[in-house]
Amino acid sequence: MEQTTDFERSSRQLATVAQPLGSVTYSRAHTLVPTYECFNRCTYCNFRAEPGRSPWLGLDQVAQQLPILRQRGVGEVLVLSGEVAPGSPRRASWLRHILQVCELALEAGLLPHTNAGPLSRAEMAQLREVNVSMGLMVEQITPKLLETVHRHAPSKRPEVRLSQLIQAGELGIPFTTGLLLGLGETEADWVESLGAIATIHHRYGHIQEVILQPHSPGQRQLQPGMALDEPALVKAVQLAKDHLPPEIAIQIPPNLVSRDGLLACLAAGARDLGGLSPIDEVNPDYDHPTPESLREAIAPAGWQLQPRLPVYPQYDPWLPKPMQFLVQTWRTSLTNP
Repeated sequence: MEQTTDFERSSRQLATVAQPLGSVTYSRAHTLVPTYECFNRCTYCNFRAEPGRSPWLGLDQVAQQLPILRQRGVGEVLVLSGEVAPGSPRRASWLRHILQVCELALEAGLLPHTNAGPLSRAEMAQLREVNVSMGLMVEQITPKLLETVHRHAPSKRPEVRLSQLIQAGELGIPFTTGLLLGLGETEADWVESLGAIATIHHRYGHIQEVILQPHSPGQRQLQPGMALDEPALVKAVQLAKDHLPPEIAIQIPPNLVSRDGLLACLAAGARDLGGLSPIDEVNPDYDHPTPESLREAIAPAGWQLQPRLPVYPQYDPWLPKPMQFLVQTWRTSLTNP
């Protein structure tokens, strides 16, 4: 007979005590990767390819794929790219390519959300015109990771990551950020990173979500690492609940936790499960669950799974007018499926 762990017992009790609970959101999404090449060499990465060794996604292929996604009910196009170095002569072409992918998504009636690493203010301003929201993980702001997992990752410097949140606020971009947990940092580091995010949000009011992503080992990373255990993730959710403004949604990736871990995180304060697509490009060894399977998993604990868009309603007025009309069409379709 299979034994039940203390964590599983406590998580079930916590979920039961909290009923009735309410809604948990997700976005029906599809990820497009303009290129996997990246000049950073983070030791835990399962995404990147060496610079010059990843063909760029063909625009003809994108144009053919997008109408099919629209027919399947996909609303969000996550444009997730590796980084061409800021000083590279190919940087301008890389940005133009990402812009064209976003333009094609909009023309197909889909909603782009771009995460392409740190950008200059001018680059971010250009992408603002073709995205309903954007994102960049802070990961952790402790500088000690620059001596270990980020030793060969220039764009992972804490000041670079935080400057992106500030630029997004100044430009009025609805933004998603988050922490990567289990890189060798401490709980005190989590609190410091959450506090930095909260401080910037208090100034600009633009951060929609904070993702709490546990390190989950994959086959392609440069150095082996241990997965963050689920009680630690639950603790991170509790800390985020304590240190972030209540209007910021706390997001956890449902493919990186067990069912009991998922329920414990929801009971602790997580309210969003992110974009669900067939493949998790960041963690390709961990398939995303379907909305149907998630709905079935969380319903017995009193949760209702609800679709959302990649831009939260309070930020609709921030968008350029043509995108506001498109977003409103999608909101109507979610209300009247």
